[in-house]
Amino acid sequence: MNKKLLSLLIIAPLLISCSGKKQNASHEEWVKDTNGFDILMGQFAHNIENIWGMNEVLIAGPKDYVKYSDQYYTRSHINFDAGSITIETIAGTDPMASLRQAIITTLLIGDDPGNVDLYSDANDIQISREPLLYGQVLDNTGQPIRWQGRAGTFADYLIKNKLQRRTSGLHVIWSVTIPMVPNHLDKRAHKYLPLVRQAAEKYGVDQSLILAIMQIESSFNPYAVSHADALGLMQVVQHTAGVDVFRMKGKWGKPSRSYLLDPANNIDAGTAYLSLLQGNYLAGISNPTSRRYAVITAYNGGAGSVLRVFSSDKDTAFSKINNLSPSDVYQQLTTNHPSAESRRYLYKVNNAQKSYHRY
Repeated sequence: MNKKLLSLLIIAPLLISCSGKKQNASHEEWVKDTNGFDILMGQFAHNIENIWGMNEVLIAGPKDYVKYSDQYYTRSHINFDAGSITIETIAGTDPMASLRQAIITTLLIGDDPGNVDLYSDANDIQISREPLLYGQVLDNTGQPIRWQGRAGTFADYLIKNKLQRRTSGLHVIWSVTIPMVPNHLDKRAHKYLPLVRQAAEKYGVDQSLILAIMQIESSFNPYAVSHADALGLMQVVQHTAGVDVFRMKGKWGKPSRSYLLDPANNIDAGTAYLSLLQGNYLAGISNPTSRRYAVITAYNGGAGSVLRVFSSDKDTAFSKINNLSPSDVYQQLTTNHPSAESRRYLYKVNNAQKSYHRY
């Protein structure tokens, strides 16, 4: 496996909590879990590289659903950010049959990712009565796709009319690309709006903030995973934010992967963590707009790193923040935060939130 890929798998950013309790035990558990996950990811990437070649390694991410099948020789890629679906195969025997089956399966996948293993070639996709992509993809006649018959007819049309061929190394790669409807992001946001409203009311968090974070974290991809093993729509990490949320709920331990990949649980956990940030870790910030900027940044990089932008002493940091205007707080966080990702994160979430005030 090339060094660039290995580094991407290992050093991806995490959501860091600021609770400080049982820090050593939590750190040891995190190291154990993370090392195990890195090994799994390394083996998975190695399998793909061995079959597809070094330049063709493609792995699921926060905004990218990637599922291998057919002994790794066929894969489906939904880019939820760009709004495109690419199905491709390097199968040597009857590649069109492999491509057709993968198109049908991808168009009809359900919105519950709990039983799908994105890190294997297992054919464990459950075709759903309410496909994840229903209404986000239209067939060649302009109709949404719910049933296997229509999906099969559309697959035949795509293979006949939209088939592409390219070479990579010794492989011939056959593929089709399907565009999603222009307002695909809005359709997914509305799908989760009831759960968002429920969590917003339960925890006292602005629903526009929840939706903005979901957009920036995952583009409303319920299958979202990261190389740091952040999970689901709001990209919650089990052993940091997950532990804090469970402790808040009076539960011991951490949420399981299947728990956090359930959309209802994920939105609840992510919103609960936002409420912890705004009502506990960053409650010393008096101006609500300044606090919102701090909460957004902390969701990405931790509350401690937010306060250290202003002072290494927590009380001094709160005092300095409270003596600044919200625009000055925003300026400090987007220019002086040590993490470039966290600086950009505040900018992106703050901009996205503006579009969700109308919901």
